[in-house]
Amino acid sequence: MTDQISLRGLEVFGYHGVQPHEAITGQIFGIDIDLFLDTTAAAAADDLALTVDYGRLADQVVEAVTAERHDLIETLAHRIAGVCMELDLVTGCEITVHKPAAPIRHPFQDVSVTVRYPR
Repeated sequence: MTDQISLRGLEVFGYHGVQPHEAITGQIFGIDIDLFLDTTAAAAADDLALTVDYGRLADQVVEAVTAERHDLIETLAHRIAGVCMELDLVTGCEITVHKPAAPIRHPFQDVSVTVRYPR
């Protein structure tokens, strides 16, 4: 059985982007994370040690977003997926990186990239 833990709308300031000004001024990136795992044992024991500590995961994702600069949000999404897949209980994940301030000269709401990792 696969359960899902989701973290939506994590906001992280970073300097990712192809345009030179993006490396200087930076911007807010939104991160959505879906983790796939079995939570049966954690629920039965009511024990955080048997599931994913999403507060700690948020800290790890913020560190991944701020530690390096990437031109592409695709690269950033894969880096975040790597962080999630290092968690022992996680069997898959779906990561979406939103870039609502992308350098587009026309009105738009959001640009996003989603990557999926089955294990």
